[in-house]
Amino acid sequence: MINGTMMQYFHWYITAEDNLWELIARNAPQLAEAGINALWFPPAYKAKEGTNSAGYDAYDIYDLGEFDQKGTVRTKYGTREQYEKAIEACHQQGIQVYADIVLNHKAGADETERVTVRRVNPDNRNEFTSEPFEIDAYTKFTFPGRKGKYSDFIWDHMCFSGVDYAADLQEDGIFSIMNEYGDDWEEMVDDELGNYDFLMFDDIEFQQCCAGRTQQMGPLVFRYV
Repeated sequence: MINGTMMQYFHWYITAEDNLWELIARNAPQLAEAGINALWFPPAYKAKEGTNSAGYDAYDIYDLGEFDQKGTVRTKYGTREQYEKAIEACHQQGIQVYADIVLNHKAGADETERVTVRRVNPDNRNEFTSEPFEIDAYTKFTFPGRKGKYSDFIWDHMCFSGVDYAADLQEDGIFSIMNEYGDDWEEMVDDELGNYDFLMFDDIEFQQCCAGRTQQMGPLVFRYV
């Protein structure tokens, strides 16, 4: 095995004007000459805040800067075409590409749904602090700009175990969703804050909530690496 050097080629303060994908494509020869043989790319898909998103507030993993969603076609880092060119430029220099992707949560839903929840103690996610009640939660993702291209899967409240905002109450917090698949978190993802299954936004519950529907989600788009 040959020892390699991987570089994280992004930081939190990059702006849309920096055009990261074009910057990578231009700098690939110099990076290879410096001994870098792998780059870690930031999330390339459309996120909640459009061109202001670093990508960790994941909205649509099938939109790599191709569709008009969240007020923009491109992402903070560029368009899908520029992304592909950046990858190709790296490959031409013998540089591997590692594509970051968030599969734990989604953000920026297109519609609210009426769901039954319980409040959760943010310092101990295993402690419920209320009886069940209903809220309007941003849990329905229809991706109107993409119009079903690549995947026609619609995400709804059955795909999530918790949310961090009650729209009708205008209240931030942690709300555990109660549905036919369960009413708690995954067991012991990490014991930070009791159970760190819930991180932020809409917590995805693959094992329970998308049962019988995952085959509709389509192939992942990260096939260029």
